[in-house]
Amino acid sequence: MNSDALLFAHDKVRDIQEQLLIKVDEAVQSGGNLLVHAPTGLGKTAAALGPCVKYAIDHNKVVFFLTSRHTQHQIAIDTLAKIKDKHKTTFNSVSIIGKKGLCLQPGVQKLYSNEFNEYCKKVREDKLCEFYERLKKKESLSSETKEALKELKTMNPVATNKTMDVCGKFGVCPYEVSTLLAKESKVIIGDYFYMFNPDIRNRFLKKIDKELEDVIIIVDEGHNIPNRVKDLFTARLTNIMVKRAISEAKKFKYEQTIHILQGMENILNRLADIRENEAYVKKENFINAINMIQDYHEIINDLSFIGDAIREEQKQSYIGSIANFLESWVGSDDGFTRIINKQFGSKEQVITLSYRCLDPSLATSPVIKEAHSVILMSGTLTPTAMYKELLGFDEAKEETYKSPFPEENRLNIIIPKTTTKYTSRNETQYREMGSILSKIVNTVPGNSAIFFPSYKLRDDVYKYFNDECRKTVFVERPSLTKDEKNDLLERFKKYKDDGAVLLGIISGSFGEGIDLPGDYLKAVMIVGLPLLKPDLESNALIEYYDKKFGKGWDYGYLYPAFNKTLQSAGRCIRSEKDKGVIVFLDERYTWNNYYRCFPTSWSIKTTLLYERMIKEFFDNHEN
Repeated sequence: MNSDALLFAHDKVRDIQEQLLIKVDEAVQSGGNLLVHAPTGLGKTAAALGPCVKYAIDHNKVVFFLTSRHTQHQIAIDTLAKIKDKHKTTFNSVSIIGKKGLCLQPGVQKLYSNEFNEYCKKVREDKLCEFYERLKKKESLSSETKEALKELKTMNPVATNKTMDVCGKFGVCPYEVSTLLAKESKVIIGDYFYMFNPDIRNRFLKKIDKELEDVIIIVDEGHNIPNRVKDLFTARLTNIMVKRAISEAKKFKYEQTIHILQGMENILNRLADIRENEAYVKKENFINAINMIQDYHEIINDLSFIGDAIREEQKQSYIGSIANFLESWVGSDDGFTRIINKQFGSKEQVITLSYRCLDPSLATSPVIKEAHSVILMSGTLTPTAMYKELLGFDEAKEETYKSPFPEENRLNIIIPKTTTKYTSRNETQYREMGSILSKIVNTVPGNSAIFFPSYKLRDDVYKYFNDECRKTVFVERPSLTKDEKNDLLERFKKYKDDGAVLLGIISGSFGEGIDLPGDYLKAVMIVGLPLLKPDLESNALIEYYDKKFGKGWDYGYLYPAFNKTLQSAGRCIRSEKDKGVIVFLDERYTWNNYYRCFPTSWSIKTTLLYERMIKEFFDNHEN
């Protein structure tokens, strides 16, 4: 195969990468779909973009490269630049994030997405946004917009930070300028919601004069899609929102609205008057209770109107957000569940009424059916058949590739001792975990990372671990800012010679999405399994997937949790030169029901002689 004919970005193509290139090309040539499990380091981005860009140029299509990580935006941008340079091809491409992230108005980053959308709509309609107003002069683009576009086109491919800088200089809206660039682009790099949120998708495609059938979609880190889409279609109402809405109504003197909101607060309190911490709620019960105050749909109209009026005075409106929830609540029951939940916070009880999406295919299936091709890829897209069913692919090829890195460079160990199973947790278990983990960290000649299912378990083990660990310890904290996260990583990396250990959370800031290449990380330990404590939502999910696929336990509970452990495990080996140890500490990993979830290509050893095995591994791999 001539990889140059498929606009491959690099000089050399690996054997496995060549196989992926061919499969992606076959998919787009036939207008088909492809699901790809390809471990880190295979070069998925280059293998997918080349053939898709080639087809888009030849057949007047547009490629959407979708990813949830801004770091992946840059990888795609760099790959496109290499394609253009190597093959001397001419095409435009642009990186675009959410509208809020591209807004120059001060203070908008503090708004929730739905609040920002309402605010943005209102200030545009009322001609109060100077950046939007400056875009055009009468019906033509303004001189400022033309100058911004001219400057950005010289930077092609265009990164988001460059768009912000240039548009800030000329005082024009970065989002609108990005859509003007997208209209002329063959590749658009963006978040998942550009295709899987129907309102955003339809508006965006209209702006760039494209139909969905003209689109080739590459979904990076595709294992994230089910949860991202479910969250996108989930709506929540809390007693905190209602209290703030009451304060808002008092501030702006909407006296009748105060009465309605106080009645709503009473309804939430009555629904939460339950023995357990959560309960299912029927759609009609909530609607009927609201109707006792005033007609349900009249309330939606009134609160929507008032919310718009308040946004003329301030950026956000809790009253408007409540109107959005009430509108969502009347939606279908199929593929959704409705739950009232109460939790005791540090200051007050928080009551949440939620309308939760269970079925991601409600959003993804229509896109998959209409788009020219969808390429879904990830390093943990296992099993591919599950994602094919969950997302609603009627027809799709499935490909699973082995790691391109030498197997002898990685030691995978299961230590069948201790467990994080809820019913078995006690101080004896925590002490044993701390002892095993400290012995491993002390043996590893360099940096290690340990990932736990929760902060609480991490803290329970830490007190014993810290007593025996001889290395410097870095501890992840909840809600780290981006700068704090980067600072912690940089300090951690400085210990690569003497060795330090990072204690993180499997679903936290460092469990997925960080790269510590080369000598910066020599070992990763996964403590236990991040299985959710069964609650009403997980029960509803299991029941729903049982009815739809006959695989409720696997699809709704086991595989999503297991894939989180594989994501964390993947922090260790990031290139063909990396050498490291991955340890799974929990006896359940040896049970067949869990062991079967490991990729079939993995070589895994079960041992209690872990210290000797790890020492021998590093002794044999000294540079």
